[in-house]
This record gives sequence, structure tokens and C-alpha cells, in this order.
Amino acid sequence: MLPYVIVLTTVSEAVAFLSMGLVRPWGEVWPRWVPFLRGRRIRPPAAIIPAALGSVALMLLWTQLAFSFGSDPDPEFPHGAKAVIFYACYLPLVAWGPLLAAVTVAYAIRRRRYG
Repeated sequence: MLPYVIVLTTVSEAVAFLSMGLVRPWGEVWPRWVPFLRGRRIRPPAAIIPAALGSVALMLLWTQLAFSFGSDPDPEFPHGAKAVIFYACYLPLVAWGPLLAAVTVAYAIRRRRYG
């Protein structure tokens, strides 16, 4: 296994896990293990801006890739049943950006309403 695959997987999982902070209470206060910031409230723009930019980036990336699959006559591209499995595995990634945008909006509304 190539090292970049491991690094890419680790980074993408860490970023995806950070989106949980938008729906959980631990996304509003710095955890105890963060030096100098522990216990302080997280300012809403510190979570909203990166999440919004990430959702736009995901929508641009995955939507473009989803609709470009199969348009290039690449002999290495799967055909038949393998193509169906390929699309079934990768098509949910198109929903990642809009779902992150929805969670970001809900976080912004909740933080504006309740502080």
C-alpha cells in the first residue's frame, strides 16, 4: 500500500469527523486536551467558514467527477456490471457537499439563536 493512500485516507477521515462537531455539543467548546484554549467557547465563524468552504469544494469536486465518469473513452474504465458497482460506490460522495452545507446552516442558526 502506498503511503499517500494512508495519508489521504487519514486526512479525509479526520476532516469528515470534524463535521460531527457541527451537530454535537463538543463543537461549541474547546475540549480539555487542547492547550491554551480548553473550556473556551468556539466562535461560530471559526466553524462556519471552513465548513462552508469545504461544502462548496466538495460539491464542485464530486459533482464534476460524477458527471464526467464514462465520458472519456478510457479502456481502463470499468464496463457493464463493474461500472454499476463503481457508480454505486462513488455516487454517494455527490451528497457529501450538500449534506455538509445543510449541517453548516443548521449550526449557524443554532449558534445564532442560542449563542
